Amino acid sequence: MDFDMLGLAPRLVAKLAEQGITDPTPIQKQAIPHAMNGRDVMGIAQTGTGKTAAFGLPLIHALTKAGVKPASKTAAGLILAPTRELAKQIADNLAAYTRDSHLRVTLVVGGVSINAQVNRLQRGTDLLVATPGRLIDLVDRKAVFLDQTRFLVLDEADHMLDLGFIHALRRIAPLLADERQTMMFSATMPKAMAELSNAYLKDPVRVEVAPQGKAADKVEQSVHFVEQAGKVAKLIEHLDGHRDETALVFSRTKHGAEKLMKKLVNAGFAASSIHGNKSQGQRDRAIRELKSGEIRVLVATDVAARGIDIPGIGFVYNYDLPNVAENYVHRIGRTARAGRSGQSVTFCSQDEISELFQIEKFMKADIPVASGQRWANAKKPAKKPQQRQRSRGRPQGRRAA
Repeated sequence: MDFDMLGLAPRLVAKLAEQGITDPTPIQKQAIPHAMNGRDVMGIAQTGTGKTAAFGLPLIHALTKAGVKPASKTAAGLILAPTRELAKQIADNLAAYTRDSHLRVTLVVGGVSINAQVNRLQRGTDLLVATPGRLIDLVDRKAVFLDQTRFLVLDEADHMLDLGFIHALRRIAPLLADERQTMMFSATMPKAMAELSNAYLKDPVRVEVAPQGKAADKVEQSVHFVEQAGKVAKLIEHLDGHRDETALVFSRTKHGAEKLMKKLVNAGFAASSIHGNKSQGQRDRAIRELKSGEIRVLVATDVAARGIDIPGIGFVYNYDLPNVAENYVHRIGRTARAGRSGQSVTFCSQDEISELFQIEKFMKADIPVASGQRWANAKKPAKKPQQRQRSRGRPQGRRAA
C-alpha cells in the first residue's frame, strides 16, 4: 500500500515523494483512512513510527480541499504538544509537507518572545502547533480565538498528563468549535489517558500498532549493575568505545544533567545538555549541533528530550533510571528510529532496583544483564493483596493471586 491508495491528494503525495517518503508506516496505514473519513482517532504507537504524518497528512488534505482562508487571529487546526522540542519538530514536519502551498503553519511555545507570536497570529493560520501554557497566554491576550478551530490533535497525550496539563486541556477544549474532529496519539495508554479520550473523543476509532509497554523492536537493551559512584567512569568507558556515533544520555534532574555534561566535556567528549534551566535558544542550538555532528553526546532530562527526532542516535544511556516506568520506553525510543537499529544501555545502582523492577514489569520482559549482579538484598515488590470483597451475605474469601 502506498500513499496514493490512502486517498491523499496527488499534490500531497508528490510532496512526500520529493522528501523520499513513499511507503506509509503501520500507524499511518491504519490511522489515515479513518481520519480522512472524519472519524475521531485514538492512536497508540511507539515513538519514531510516523505519528506526526498519521495526523498531519489528513489535516493538510482536509484544509487544502476546503480552500478556506483563515480569518485574522484564528486557526483552522490546533496541534497541542507537551514540550517545546516536540512542538517544534511537529511544526517543522508540517511545514515540509505544506511547502509551496497556501497553507500556513504557526508555532507558539514558551521561552521565546510572545510579541512576535502575537504578530504572526494577526494574519490567522491554518495549522497552529502549540504548547498548552503559551496557548493559554495568547488566548488571555486575545491574540488568538479558537471558535473556528475544527480540528484538534493531542500528541504525546500521556506525557501531557504527566506534566499536569490536564487543567489547561479542560480550559482549551470548550473554546474550540462544537463540531470538530479530534485525534489523540501516544506511545502508551495509561488509565488516566483512557479517561481523557472518553472526555474529548466522540466514538473514536482506536488504532494500535504496538503492545502496551513494548519497546521498539530494533533496540538492543542491556543493564549494568553498578554503584552510583562508579556510574561516571562506566559511562565514559562506554562512550569511549563509539566516539564517532551519536549518544543521548538521560539524567533524572536538571542539576544532574548539567553536572554530568561538564564531566563529559572535561573527559574530552564533544557534549552539551538540554533541560528546563536552559533557554529555548540554547536548547535549539544543542539539538542543531547534535544533528550536524558538531557534538556527539547530548545529556538530557525526560521532559526536555520529548520531541527529539534525530534518526542517527545510535545509543541511549539511562544514567539515572526514570521514576515513571513508561518514560523508559519513551527514552529508548529516541534510538532505532525510522527503521534503524540502536542500543539502550542502563546503569542501575542499588537505590534504583525498584525502578528497574517496575520497568520490567511494565514491559513484561527482563532487560538482559551486561555486567554486575542484581543486589543481594533486592527483592521484587510484593504484589498488593486484593481487598476483601463483601456482599450482603457472608464475606467472600480472597481470590487466588
